[in-house]
Amino acid sequence: MLRIEHLTKRYGEKCAVDDLSVHLRSGELCAFIGHNGAGKTTTLKACCGILSFDEGEIYIDGKSIAKDPIECKKQLAYLPDNPDLYEYLTGIGYLNFICDIFGVGKADRAERIGHFSELLELTTELNDPISSYSHGMKQKLALIAALAHQPKLLLMDEPFVGLDPKASHQLKQVMREHCENGGAIFYSTHVLEVAEKLCDRVVIIKDGKLVISGTMEEVKGDTSLENVFLELEDDNVM
Repeated sequence: MLRIEHLTKRYGEKCAVDDLSVHLRSGELCAFIGHNGAGKTTTLKACCGILSFDEGEIYIDGKSIAKDPIECKKQLAYLPDNPDLYEYLTGIGYLNFICDIFGVGKADRAERIGHFSELLELTTELNDPISSYSHGMKQKLALIAALAHQPKLLLMDEPFVGLDPKASHQLKQVMREHCENGGAIFYSTHVLEVAEKLCDRVVIIKDGKLVISGTMEEVKGDTSLENVFLELEDDNVM
């Protein structure tokens, strides 16, 4: 589903991502972990075609994001840590706009918007202007918009930031459902306890370099993900 092969991205003399390779299959939910500035956001933005990169290749469902960006973007959705929405639109107006872009038919969009807005408890606010939404409500709206065209791959950057406990629980339900239906999720997070319970796989990087990658059980063994991360951070490899 997602193949990152020897990805390298530089900003001047700074190498933000350094020869990174990650593979993610359909049905897998993978946590992407590292300290602030480790290269997580840069990697995610490269995966969805927002950022170009200097070396390597990224494949979405077998297609190159660099060579075939339109086809790749049809298969994915990206949820940034702070979604920029058209706040003069109503919630439903924004969702219809996104569905128009992706060519989602009226029947399909009605079913999907209805399902996710009910699950995320946003139905009654869809006719309100986005400018009146709280941060958590904007996160929910952006998530519904991301899922409306049934992407195979969902890329998310710190999706739990700013959500209350109930909204976080609802988001975890959506993420599980997406992967159970054959999709894949690659998301960055600092909430290691949630990642440990929720994810099948984990990737840890530092200074743009891969430190460890594998199934959650392989990586954490008999300890916790938090302990593994802190131990790696104290080592020279981190």
